[in-house]
Amino acid sequence: MAEILLFHHLRGLTDGVRALAEALGAGGHTVHAPDLFDGERPASLEEGSALTKRIGGDVLDERADRIAAGLRPDLVYAGVSWGAAIAQRLAQTRPGARAALLYEACLPVTGEWAIGPWPDGVAVQVHGMEQDPFFGLEGDVDAARELISIVGPGRGELFVYPGDRHLFTDRSLPSYDAAATSLVVSRSRDLLDRLG
Repeated sequence: MAEILLFHHLRGLTDGVRALAEALGAGGHTVHAPDLFDGERPASLEEGSALTKRIGGDVLDERADRIAAGLRPDLVYAGVSWGAAIAQRLAQTRPGARAALLYEACLPVTGEWAIGPWPDGVAVQVHGMEQDPFFGLEGDVDAARELISIVGPGRGELFVYPGDRHLFTDRSLPSYDAAATSLVVSRSRDLLDRLG
């Protein structure tokens, strides 16, 4: 069974993120969903962004790194939106990663903004809505297409859903899309099951 480290979005570790963790863990997988905001639940993405600046990116990265270091190395890194960037960084830089599940965000893997190359043998799935102002309209979907082309068939998958919602996988927010989230969970669990 897979062990997953799931990072929350800018609204914090909401009940919806916890529900996503539980859904991914169904079938025997272990999911860790740490709270990088120490209990704070920003009321908007803008407030969440302000909170990350107040805490500091280095501090947040250190928190994520410390949590990952306390777990076994062969993790599946997962994240929603802002948390997907953390998951992607760890999947690309921490030895032993098995896969990444990137929800509603994807960073470039080439060019000046890239973290570095994608590691050999690390599977990836990217999920997002086609008209999401952040994922579909700000270049994340293009970064995801490039990543999938690098990883190759069988190890890399991109799933684009109809709609324009951001944070559609969080059932505690008005942006929640139950049908799309059901597909996200099913497809993610397919990947987890293939990992063994």
